[in-house]
Amino acid sequence: MEHAHELPEFLHFIEELIEEYSILRGFIFGFIHTLIPLIGFYTGWSINRLLKIISNGAIAGIVGIVLAHIIADFIAALADPNLKSAAYGIVLGGFLPLLAVPFLEKYVTKSRYHTVVGDHEDLKKDLKRAHK
Repeated sequence: MEHAHELPEFLHFIEELIEEYSILRGFIFGFIHTLIPLIGFYTGWSINRLLKIISNGAIAGIVGIVLAHIIADFIAALADPNLKSAAYGIVLGGFLPLLAVPFLEKYVTKSRYHTVVGDHEDLKKDLKRAHK
């Protein structure tokens, strides 16, 4: 069976499932889109660290997660035969909400339970606590 695009060998069975059962359309996108952040979390790789050097922590966290999400979307869309043609549109659509960040920063009040505000203290508590 010839493929118009080359996928890693271990993904060919998924492509066959997608072609036979259209309900799996987008499966490769979802798989890769979730796998990329998991790899980042477990390896400690973070766009936020780079951005914290050049801006304040809260904005770095917000922009960093959006950029990481856009990168994961792009890679996943390129790998998914059903979404490959939409990859650039997905990226452009992902960047558009960043235009709202200055407005949200100025006019939306964050809750004291907001993750950006409380994460550092919660993390310190978790690290000090004994785990089984």
